[in-house]
Amino acid sequence: MRVFVTGATGFVGSAVVRDLLDAGHEVLGLARSDASAAALERAGAKVHRGGLDDLDSLRRGAAAADGVIHTAFNHDFSRYAANAAEDARAIEAMGAVLAASARPMLVTSGLAMLAAGRLATEQDRSPETLPRRSEAAAAAAAAAGARASTVRLAPTTHGAGDHGFVPFLIEIARRKGIAAYVGDGANRWAATHRGDAARLYRLALERGAGGETYHAVAEEGVPFRAIAEAIGQGLGMPVVSVTPEQAADHFGWLAMFAGADIAASSARTRDILGWRPEQPGLFEDLVNAGYFAR
Repeated sequence: MRVFVTGATGFVGSAVVRDLLDAGHEVLGLARSDASAAALERAGAKVHRGGLDDLDSLRRGAAAADGVIHTAFNHDFSRYAANAAEDARAIEAMGAVLAASARPMLVTSGLAMLAAGRLATEQDRSPETLPRRSEAAAAAAAAAGARASTVRLAPTTHGAGDHGFVPFLIEIARRKGIAAYVGDGANRWAATHRGDAARLYRLALERGAGGETYHAVAEEGVPFRAIAEAIGQGLGMPVVSVTPEQAADHFGWLAMFAGADIAASSARTRDILGWRPEQPGLFEDLVNAGYFAR
């Protein structure tokens, strides 16, 4: 299968590209810069020049492929609403090309704000109040005849080269001199190694039906206090509780996630796709994947 991958040189996208190539698929990777194009060529993928703001480029990439995996998203939280709108337009453009065809499209979303206090399931719908509209755009594409589905990534999708939430927490701890959690720290984060997430994308592409939601979740709910304690141990610093009122000052833009319960099940995903996580868990990765190196 020839697969068009957006975000193909990103943390998750590059793992998706590697997994697809190792499984015998051909990859057409979206690249905005010369550096990204060179990285794709070194990996053995073909290069498609363009970006998320170039809808004609996205349409051509989708038209040239047997399937699409969309992992790209601009995570600049200072302009999050604008980035979410850009993401929705990109999905709409690619979905329109794939409408009324059997070619699959996988769209990326997250698990935050789905089901606080319980395990979120694949049947839970993304709240309409969230600015990110990836799932709504995928559903609209499916309603128009595209074989579109969604992969929800865990809040900590970890591994060597991670530049997501956990590295931000480590950097905050370095600056503040303490590793913190909110309240009693009992709120939970789901976790998955990026290698396992990459294999889930491939299995969903190969085996999945349209209109599905898949959870890339290996560990259903790691207590946030345990994450803070692991960071404290790794940096050799105290671990303390902060109140919800103090969280914004300590965590900055990450405060809403640091205090959120983002636990989820992947039981349905495992049943449908036969997916079984095999890579190291979060705490093993924190020790062995260079998280505390500078």
